[in-house]
Amino acid sequence: MRLEVDALLFDIDGTLVDSTPVVERTWRTWAGRRGLDAEEILRVCHGRRSEDTIADLLPVGERAAATVELEELELADLDDVVALPATRVLLPRLPTDRWAAVTSGSQRLMRARLAAAGLPVPAVLVGAEDVSVGKPDPEGYLKAAAALGVDVSRCLVVEDAPAGLAAGRAAGARTLGVATSHEPGALRSADVVVADLTAVSVEATTGGLAVTVSRSTSEPAG
Repeated sequence: MRLEVDALLFDIDGTLVDSTPVVERTWRTWAGRRGLDAEEILRVCHGRRSEDTIADLLPVGERAAATVELEELELADLDDVVALPATRVLLPRLPTDRWAAVTSGSQRLMRARLAAAGLPVPAVLVGAEDVSVGKPDPEGYLKAAAALGVDVSRCLVVEDAPAGLAAGRAAGARTLGVATSHEPGALRSADVVVADLTAVSVEATTGGLAVTVSRSTSEPAG
């Protein structure tokens, strides 16, 4: 499969970096302090802003401090954050004005995780504090495309979670699911699903990027 696009818009956690052990540890610690069911939280938190998950769990007056507490736990636990397959090769080869990251994490945390994984920080990074509504709302992807000066319909969103894929599709972009944190069946809303980014190659062209998917786990949705 070959796609001609103007830009790539990546999620970070689970797409570019593997932070799953950290996410699970910190949510369990945070939940344990409050007597909440960590397993239930982990079933719904992936791909969403922490503040949106916390809003479902705590009264309004406790949410801001609880969100800060969770982020501090995450920032103190970066040892297990590693680059996912192919990212260290793929990202440095992309023209800086042809890719961006859109994340449900904060700017501070995501920059720290990219650095811990040895990955470049894009010139355009849209974090949790940069949007009024998090994924699956399309605001983040629309902002990233606008910042790059490209039409979002000419972008390919790369995501590992259903909420992120829903955001990309709602923005009007094509979507590529990477089954690094979810089973391929959970990502069936994507135009194409791959096991990881080793199946993807990107070539800069005069007008944008040519993306070739060599091994997919699903057929394009059309």
